[in-house]
Amino acid sequence: MKRTVFTAEHEAFRGTVRAFLEKEVEPHHERWEREGVVDRSAWLAAGRQGLLGLAVPEEYGGGGAGDFRHSAVLTEEFARASASGLAIGLHNDIIGPYLTALSTEEQKRRWLPGFCSGEIITAIAMTEPGAGSDLQGIRTTATDAGDHWVLNGSKTFISNGILADLVIVVARTTPEGGARGLSLLVVERGMEGFERGRNLDKIGQKAQDTAELFFHDVRVPKENLLGEENGAFLHLMTHLAQERMSIAVAAIAGAEELLEITKRYVKEREAFGRPLAKLQHIRFEIAEMATECAVTRAFLDRCIEEHSAGQLDAVHASMAKWWATELQKRVTDRCLQLHGGYGYMTEYRVAKAFTDGRIQTIYGGTTEIMKEIIGRSVLG
Repeated sequence: MKRTVFTAEHEAFRGTVRAFLEKEVEPHHERWEREGVVDRSAWLAAGRQGLLGLAVPEEYGGGGAGDFRHSAVLTEEFARASASGLAIGLHNDIIGPYLTALSTEEQKRRWLPGFCSGEIITAIAMTEPGAGSDLQGIRTTATDAGDHWVLNGSKTFISNGILADLVIVVARTTPEGGARGLSLLVVERGMEGFERGRNLDKIGQKAQDTAELFFHDVRVPKENLLGEENGAFLHLMTHLAQERMSIAVAAIAGAEELLEITKRYVKEREAFGRPLAKLQHIRFEIAEMATECAVTRAFLDRCIEEHSAGQLDAVHASMAKWWATELQKRVTDRCLQLHGGYGYMTEYRVAKAFTDGRIQTIYGGTTEIMKEIIGRSVLG
């Protein structure tokens, strides 16, 4: 079925993204995987190409495109290229909205130009060793000390943790406030007491630096409070829908690409004297995956349209995230099985997809959390 969600402008942008991937990412990605981190020069190249800060107003160096479809194109192409190292989606779609919606004018002028140029790489630090999806369990504290906050605590599983120049930290500013006693503080590279731990050794997405972060009496200026004091819960809930949509878009694009790769493989690979594609069981497997992808694509494209129009609610974003990521997991597993022993070899794309994609049902809110959100809404 022909997709109708994108215009000619979006498709022209797709060509720009593909050219960037071919020149600046694909030739280097294997090395980044070995080194566990991408080159900062790749971020600067992305900035020069206009791929950073797509929704940031032009006066601050951004693209001025409030249309989520541009972000969806970018996410799809990165997923299809299996370019998991350069976390532009995190930068643009997750952290960008916090900076554009919550920053003061002074903060915007201080941070957004570098955000758009690639000179300032960003991260958000929410997860702690003892607190993942449960915001009430956050123990990192920020004590009011007059003209600054004193920040203490630790975070883990922080994407861009090694490279980040600017980290939005979720910290407790009112001890008795529960989830309502949290604030967002911006910690910048070089602040005394801000330390990075090890670059975590993951089973997949090896090129994407993921780190532990530690804060020991970090003096964070009051000017670095993002949004309202004790308002982090509302701020986080407001922007989670886009994060989940970004993950869902990557999931369906990754599943579709892997299905195409597997279709070609079963046509070429022979068993019992004929191509695998001639075997009825193989055809049934491909038919099932193709149908599941097509149905999911139709729903995701509708969600992209709704979100671009500012009308997508948290429940449907949760549906999209749950369904698309679980589909990606199923499709990847089945495609690996159809590759047989070769699917277990890291030189084959399906093996990388198997390890890279496994995190999709976990970060951004686990499948179980998505079901809880949906269930509460459906049952009232």
